[in-house]
Amino acid sequence: MPHIALPGDLPGISSAMAFRPETAKPLRELAEVLLRGPNSLTSAERESIAAFVSSRNDCTFCHLSHRAAAAHHANGNYAYVDAVTRGGVSPAVSPKMQALLAIAGQVQRGGKQVTEDDIARARAEGATDIEIHDTVLIAAAFCMYNRYVDGLATVTPTDPALYDPMGQRMAKQGYVGISTAQRQTEVGSASPEAGTKVG
Repeated sequence: MPHIALPGDLPGISSAMAFRPETAKPLRELAEVLLRGPNSLTSAERESIAAFVSSRNDCTFCHLSHRAAAAHHANGNYAYVDAVTRGGVSPAVSPKMQALLAIAGQVQRGGKQVTEDDIARARAEGATDIEIHDTVLIAAAFCMYNRYVDGLATVTPTDPALYDPMGQRMAKQGYVGISTAQRQTEVGSASPEAGTKVG
């Protein structure tokens, strides 16, 4: 059960954002810019960084929703995002992306864990300063989003398949301007029958 009276018909971050629309607006806008705005990193790559950090933070809702979004940005290719979530040790993940994931992992542990060697490795693999900046900010932002979701003990479906419609919508429509009614149709329902956990 959530720690406060969140809307019972919305799972995860959707319930927390519905509870406090004033803070939801800038949080959604930040996600839109970071994950879908113009960038030399693809949206699939950026969503995969979000899923990677969320997995490391053990945030089921954010991991599975952004895993699904990343897959839908890559024509339904879950294999790619799953390789990223495992740390990028796969021929499918470019050396540049592997270096950026190393930076994201360091940020997840603590900002001061990022070293000059981490940055030099990313640059040697062709990463630009904007790509390094955005990787750090995506990792930092998702530590916040993850703690927001789990700190309020939001209701979280655990079946990965339930997140596919949400991921498809996130990939196609983004993070702003989505109605509560539409969000209520995603991820099944926030009920035990949908395979849920709290927090």
